[in-house]
Amino acid sequence: MTPDSLPALSDIIGYSFRDPEILNRALTRKAFCQEQNLSEGMHMDAYATLGDAVIELHILSALVRDGGSDKGEISVRKMDLVNMSMLRQVAERIRMNQYVSWGNGEKRNHIWTSGRVLAECIEALIGAVFLDGGYDSAGIVMEKIGLTPELRS
Repeated sequence: MTPDSLPALSDIIGYSFRDPEILNRALTRKAFCQEQNLSEGMHMDAYATLGDAVIELHILSALVRDGGSDKGEISVRKMDLVNMSMLRQVAERIRMNQYVSWGNGEKRNHIWTSGRVLAECIEALIGAVFLDGGYDSAGIVMEKIGLTPELRS
């Protein structure tokens, strides 16, 4: 990712990072880190794990607020609303692959065509927004990029 692309991504997600290093880490793949001899903690993996939890909490909270009361029904509805395919579609829509620092092999093989890889990139982005701006900011970004589909069926 180049510094010039930060404003473009910020416009797309509707959020400007107070700490650009958090965003930089969220957009850095482990393979890139290894190739560039960056420290182990400079890649997106932890942020993707955090983002996955933030997305799940946001959707589950909305389902409960919307009147959900049956555990099984809420779980099924959550899986219908947020899954790897949906995360990938969002990532493709905002052209996430353009902002990520990929390893050389990942670039050669266009690894971002794998649904799981782009889904992890979106999760890392949401994790980064959560760390930088909190739960409400993460929710606003999720809405802006289309990660909060209509809850009523």
